[in-house]
Amino acid sequence: MGHALCVCSRGTVLIDNKRYLFIQKLGEGGFSYVDLVEGLHDGHFYALKRILCHEQQDREEAQREADMHRLFHHPNILRLVAYCLRERGTKHEAWLLLPFFKRGTLWNEIERLKDKGNFLTEDQILQLLLGICRGLEAIHARGYAHRDLKPTNILLGDEGQPVLMDLGSMNQACIHVEGSRQALALQDWAAQRCTISYRAPELFSVQSHCVIDERTDVWSLGCVLYAMMFGEGPYDMVFQKGDSVALAVQNQLSIPQSPRHSSTLRQLLASMMTVDPQERPPISLLLSQLEALQPPASGQHTTQI
Repeated sequence: MGHALCVCSRGTVLIDNKRYLFIQKLGEGGFSYVDLVEGLHDGHFYALKRILCHEQQDREEAQREADMHRLFHHPNILRLVAYCLRERGTKHEAWLLLPFFKRGTLWNEIERLKDKGNFLTEDQILQLLLGICRGLEAIHARGYAHRDLKPTNILLGDEGQPVLMDLGSMNQACIHVEGSRQALALQDWAAQRCTISYRAPELFSVQSHCVIDERTDVWSLGCVLYAMMFGEGPYDMVFQKGDSVALAVQNQLSIPQSPRHSSTLRQLLASMMTVDPQERPPISLLLSQLEALQPPASGQHTTQI
């Protein structure tokens, strides 16, 4: 942990010998809270994620999340500014200081447009998809998978660039399952850590002898692409109605027709949503396809997100 932290004068905290002023709460969920703070040394805004740690395992998982952030220095992956552990009686709080993105998440953008009866244009979708793929490529290249990719875990920078966040569910990309006990343990882990309506089919019913790899992220990416195209994830309504997502994902997805989308984009989506993970394209192939679809950088108008 290594970083001293103290709560100083009212409304400020000290992290790494730098003082931060509490501005407001940004959100909460499960056992974590996110606050907006201002660095009094630089005037910049930051998001302070506080994770309640009830047991040693919770502290280890928070440390692991911080370690995952530190692995990457990539424009499409959220960087960690500082990390520390604070004692609260018999319990602890892990604090992750992260950059603040005033535009919020990709889901915020999708909802904002939907409220006006609009959707992202295809050019915007391709631009976002390229950045998301580059972030995933960096994660996969280090031998990991994100495992919880969804629009609420993708931030938007000032120029509209996507930035992957919430690395707490990341684990090794290639998992060799050897036996029913290991299969059930992985299935239970996925039920807790991988959002149900963005979870790959192979994680709902893990086979006793199989290999789970980073193509779970490709399925989730397909769900993200679908949400960008149609304003909601392909299985959001299935879940909200109380129907079985586990059953729904076993069937090939029916993609609605829309004049907003080219056949190329529809084919890209269909390839990501292939039920059999062995037939799903790797990120490297998707990235090369997306780069070929990008308009030339010079002499052509580019759409800002």
